[in-house]
Amino acid sequence: MIGSIADRLSVRPEVAAALAAGRPVVALESTLISHGLPYPQNVEVARASEAAVRESGAVPATIAIRDGTILVGLDDAALEALATAPAGTVLKAARPSLSAALTRSGWSATTVSATMIAAHAAGIRVFATGGIGGVHRGALGGPGATHAPTFDISSDLEELAKTPMIVVCAGPKAILDVPATLEVLETRGVPVVAVGQEDLPGFTARSSGIRAPWSVPDVAAAADLAAAHLDLGLGSGIVICVPVPADVALPDDVARDVAEQAAGEADSAGVHGPALTPWLLARIAAITDGASVRANTALIVNDARVAGQIAVRLAAVD
Repeated sequence: MIGSIADRLSVRPEVAAALAAGRPVVALESTLISHGLPYPQNVEVARASEAAVRESGAVPATIAIRDGTILVGLDDAALEALATAPAGTVLKAARPSLSAALTRSGWSATTVSATMIAAHAAGIRVFATGGIGGVHRGALGGPGATHAPTFDISSDLEELAKTPMIVVCAGPKAILDVPATLEVLETRGVPVVAVGQEDLPGFTARSSGIRAPWSVPDVAAAADLAAAHLDLGLGSGIVICVPVPADVALPDDVARDVAEQAAGEADSAGVHGPALTPWLLARIAAITDGASVRANTALIVNDARVAGQIAVRLAAVD
């Protein structure tokens, strides 16, 4: 028998000690290591994210799956092993594929949904990622659509609706249908909050051009709002959106234009499903001559830093 999620957890001693003592812990996903960035950038960003969490006063817990065990906290050797695993050997584990990931040998990297599931089972309340998934362009058809609806909607949204977790990110990925993504989250009872500005951050751009459903002036206010949401016991997560650092952000119009171009090219090439997001991100990197990668790596580390600050504030008031 495979057992429950809790039965499959292997929590790193440092993380377990912090949780037992009520100290702040931040979960980090692992698909950015296996599928998001090339080596050695992937492991460099993973290490920098963990360092940013520590600098904030919290303990990092990068989550991945190896040989049927969910590892909550990776040591440096494990980070390196995941980062250098042969191409095509690492499964992307999400809620729909979690059972498959736990019944195979080798590495599986956790997406937003799988990381949330594992982190919640371990007792971690704060999770940092780059950008959440959502409704892909063309998923719902609509006026001007050139093909039937694909219904390509990330399981991240369903997970946010059912798992009470504070998710810190730079907004929905720019390659998505952002208005539709916000509508689904609103329908499913998931607050989406911008920090320090009224516009929703645009992933690699400071603004998506869309007003955020909610906004707060600073990280402290974001932590207080997130704590109130969890304390109410509503059952859903909350998305805290932090803009990418200004010195590496793509101009807002450029970010939107290249996302449109890449999405059109993917449609023409017939790229869809789990392969779509990595393909689009790689294509946008090529179009922007690497500027999107620099923005992406900076926002990942920045999100980890802010998540650490939120976790520290939550631990202080418990």
